[in-house]
Amino acid sequence: MDLNSASTVVLQVLTQATSQDTAVLKPAEEQLKQWETQPGFYSVLLNIFTNHTLDINVRWLAVLYFKHGIDRYWRRVAPHALSEEEKTTLRAGLITNFNEPINQIATQIAVLIAKVARLDCPRQWPELIPTLIESVKVQDDLRQHRALLTFYHVTKTLASKRLAADRKLFYDLASGIYNFACSLWNHHTDTFLQQVSSGNEAVILSSLERTLLSLKVLRKLTVNGFVEPHKNMEVMGFLHGIFERLKQFLECSRSIGTDNVCRDRLEKTIILFTKVLLDFLDQHPFSFTPLIQRSLEFSVSYVFTEVGEGVTFERFIVQCMNLIKMIVKNYAYKPSKNFEDSSPETLEAHKIKMAFFTYPTLTEICRRLVSHYFLLTEEELTMWEEDPEGFTVEETGGDSWKYSLRPCTEVLFIDIFHEYNQTLTPVLLEMMQTLQGPTNVEDMNALLIKDAVYNAVGLAAYELFDSVDFDQWFKNQLLPELQVIHNRYKPLRRRVIWLIGQWISVKFKSDLRPMLYEAICNLLQDQDLVVLFLNCASPVDDFEFRTDQFLPYLETMFTLLFQLLQQVTECDTKMHVLHVLSCVIERVNMQIRPYVGCLVQYLPLLWKQSEEHNMLRCAILTTLIHLVQGLGADSKNLYPFLLPVIQLSTDVSQPPHVYLLEDGLELWLVTLENSPCITPELLRVFQNMSPLLELSSENLRTCFKIINGYIFLSSTEFLQTYAVGLCQSFCELLKEITTEGQVQVLKVVENALKVNPILGPQMFQPILPYVFKGIIEGERYPVVMSTYLGVMGRVLLQNTSFFSSLLNEMAHKFNQEMDQLLGNMIEMWVDRMDNITQPERRKLSALALLSLLPSDNR
Repeated sequence: MDLNSASTVVLQVLTQATSQDTAVLKPAEEQLKQWETQPGFYSVLLNIFTNHTLDINVRWLAVLYFKHGIDRYWRRVAPHALSEEEKTTLRAGLITNFNEPINQIATQIAVLIAKVARLDCPRQWPELIPTLIESVKVQDDLRQHRALLTFYHVTKTLASKRLAADRKLFYDLASGIYNFACSLWNHHTDTFLQQVSSGNEAVILSSLERTLLSLKVLRKLTVNGFVEPHKNMEVMGFLHGIFERLKQFLECSRSIGTDNVCRDRLEKTIILFTKVLLDFLDQHPFSFTPLIQRSLEFSVSYVFTEVGEGVTFERFIVQCMNLIKMIVKNYAYKPSKNFEDSSPETLEAHKIKMAFFTYPTLTEICRRLVSHYFLLTEEELTMWEEDPEGFTVEETGGDSWKYSLRPCTEVLFIDIFHEYNQTLTPVLLEMMQTLQGPTNVEDMNALLIKDAVYNAVGLAAYELFDSVDFDQWFKNQLLPELQVIHNRYKPLRRRVIWLIGQWISVKFKSDLRPMLYEAICNLLQDQDLVVLFLNCASPVDDFEFRTDQFLPYLETMFTLLFQLLQQVTECDTKMHVLHVLSCVIERVNMQIRPYVGCLVQYLPLLWKQSEEHNMLRCAILTTLIHLVQGLGADSKNLYPFLLPVIQLSTDVSQPPHVYLLEDGLELWLVTLENSPCITPELLRVFQNMSPLLELSSENLRTCFKIINGYIFLSSTEFLQTYAVGLCQSFCELLKEITTEGQVQVLKVVENALKVNPILGPQMFQPILPYVFKGIIEGERYPVVMSTYLGVMGRVLLQNTSFFSSLLNEMAHKFNQEMDQLLGNMIEMWVDRMDNITQPERRKLSALALLSLLPSDNR
């Protein structure tokens, strides 16, 4: 591709490719796709996106096509790979000027330079790092920033390589440039700190941006650039200096407004400081040992004392708590039960931890967590009042402990309490003692304090097992509090039932359960306490559940839960309510029959509404499984809804099967197990089986159980309809399946022969030579041989004429006389009788062999 003549043409096509008109856009995209493999195309793209006079959208598209080209054609072994000459030209062109004026395009150029660096630096591109180092020293603000941006992306990409040779190269690079990176960061940091008092937002932002980028570079070098970083004075000097820098930056927040771009960048920089410490601790726990004391002192002072007032913000507090948690929980710092077996590094770290976490420090942390961080805020109370479902979904989010303050404080409390429970148990018990008796409903602060303490007692339930007489506390304190009707007491009632849910599997007398069921029924009638559904399962979802105690409350409980299921709107809420209903149905089994009519009518509507929510559909499938088991043969009345659900869930051509297949197969199986007879519709669902067998997934065992279910339910009709296809699938499976899988396949065949001795051998005739051959050749796996003999025993005992024709067929195949072949088979059979461990199978073999005695064969 001639550059001069091609540039105009490519520019024109790129311009067309930015059009909103599909008639113009599609042909342009096709043309660009054809040019991707043309020599010189990427040189033209480089000229276009580095020409700042051209349209921004065109330049942006040129950068993207260049970046995709690196992924596809830059490697030497790639089809249509770029020539070495063109790559040399492109590498030189990419780092000629760092003067891109548009931020988004500058970022894309930095990313694509990093992609090339991942493949070529330093061997084919040794000049990249020296050029970047020189470029970040220039006085021109734009060039300096763009070079620094590129320096960061290159460092980030090289740090992510994992092969040993690549790691060695990065270690060499880090050692060579670390001193420069530290100096660069210190320079930009000092400049920012000097300018922050000027009030010039543009200057402050520009300086802060450079500080952030240089710190990002330093983070990658520090965490990934050294095998033993504690032996490098520059690395440890930088890490020790972080705490002082953090203090300076936190103080800067006083002079920067709370709602502007500078504030956002400042907070990102502060968080990045904490990420350096967290990453370093994660990757190099023993190298972090000299930093343990300082990290704990810093984090505890800013999070649990007045030092942090006015300068801390939520994400920073979360990061500090994560740092404390990681030090407390770090396995590298936990000595063995026998101290002499622990390494000196572990003992040193443990000693520092123990010296820091004294009784006064632990007491203050515990009290502060409970009395300050556990308190429900005004915003949370309002949200719970206005949107209880949304509040609960947010409160129980998956990994929220890493990022949100409340879950993070709770996880930190659990970890510290677990680690130092002997010290902290008396502290928490004392807090409990001060809250005995009812609380004045007019004293909102007292109610919130009690809520916080109850939260702590619930979180520490397992640690407090021997210290709290929960049964007495339930009767004398918690139960009366559940009966307080006042509106202000709602948050506390919610907390009490949550607390009982935490303790019920830890320590709760069976005799007290009826009192709890009564209380739950009363609470479920208060729609403002909708979040209680999370805890309703606890009384029925544990080992000590007694059906006779629950039955008097079954109708009321089931009715209220069903009403709740209809009223809630959040997908997560419906899933939890369905879980509770499933637990109830599973526990009471057939005694649920009088009360499920309303649920049976509602589930088809809910299934239709949940078309876009596969996880909710999984919950519906689980409920249906328990419902079918509870209804038994009466579940046949559900078939108009049930069978299409099974059909969809187990159809591998339908996208939802990825989520629904496992539960769908389980539902299919229990439907068969509880079916009084086969129906045409139930038989038709089996069309889904053949593709499922081809998947050879972990669900094969359930598939075999389903096939057996059809055989036992209606062998003749089922085998006449599906045996040919099923036999074909089995023959394919036997070629590649494990030993255990072979046994499962043959057991299905054996069941077919057992239930239908006439039709079974005919339908599975292609598999029987495989079995016969396995017997003659003396299959070495006893369990497989036992199954072979079981299958052949069925044929011999129940269908003599078919066995004769099979023997004749195998004699031709082995080129032997029938008598000789039969004699060989009998010898092997008798020799391997001890392989058969099941009495029923041994009896079958004995009868099969005895059946030969009346014959004329010698």
